[in-house]
Amino acid sequence: MSDPHPESSGTYAMYNRFSQEDLERLLIHDQFFTTAMGGVLPEQSDPTRLQRILDIGCGPGSWLLDVARTYPTTSRLVGVDIDENKIIYARAQAEALQVDDRVAFQQMDARLSLSFPDEQFDLINERFATGWRCTSDWPPFLRECLRVARPGGVVRITEFCICTDSTNSALTQLGELAVQAFSNAGHLFTPESEGLTKQLERLLREAGLQDVQRSAYALECRAATPLGQLFTQDWMQLFRIVEPFLRKWTAVPANYHDIYQQMLHDMQRPDFVAISRLLTVWGTRLPMHRQ
Repeated sequence: MSDPHPESSGTYAMYNRFSQEDLERLLIHDQFFTTAMGGVLPEQSDPTRLQRILDIGCGPGSWLLDVARTYPTTSRLVGVDIDENKIIYARAQAEALQVDDRVAFQQMDARLSLSFPDEQFDLINERFATGWRCTSDWPPFLRECLRVARPGGVVRITEFCICTDSTNSALTQLGELAVQAFSNAGHLFTPESEGLTKQLERLLREAGLQDVQRSAYALECRAATPLGQLFTQDWMQLFRIVEPFLRKWTAVPANYHDIYQQMLHDMQRPDFVAISRLLTVWGTRLPMHRQ
């Protein structure tokens, strides 16, 4: 029987991305990073000018719905994701929050192309595509973002570094294993934790975006703190769900499950600390730009 979602058996990190478990993971993931970063658009000097917003790989819609609530004058917000179940969930949330008059979600495979006319959006946002976008996808994808951006519009990318900086040696070991697998699968430009984030500014400039800027975060996650608890939930689910991907793309130790259990145990220690690093990079389409 053929796989109804063939991309899930290739280089996509979450093999069961169409499951309830992955939806729950993404809800925790979004909450952790939005909270830790200090909001939905903390680096933008005037978010209220961004009236038409596109969120690519929106998952269950958490970030876009937070934008809608934070900036109630925003006129049009569109989220796209390949998973129909997540789109259905996001639409239900928009209706429950009574923002569905200006927030819409569409099923779309946005790995390479965007099914929108030219010059539609003031902001094109993508967060955390490491798990599903290969290095060769970035140049055509960013050109597509530039195409659908209005003159003066912003293309904004946020990516995190795979966690290898922690007092938890088991977490560090699993993080290094993930770096190897993501590199071997073609998701990282170099086999290191910053193998994607180091390249983002260059990629945006080469795509034709101007005034490229960056905002880096080093989030200290400690045991028994709200941020530390979200971090623990996020990585606890991640290293369970990502195991098939790791086994496909690198040599996984025979005692993987023991290492995983040790990681969970050590995350509950009062001296547990992990540094979660991420980077937001954004650039502008100038009015004189032409495709």
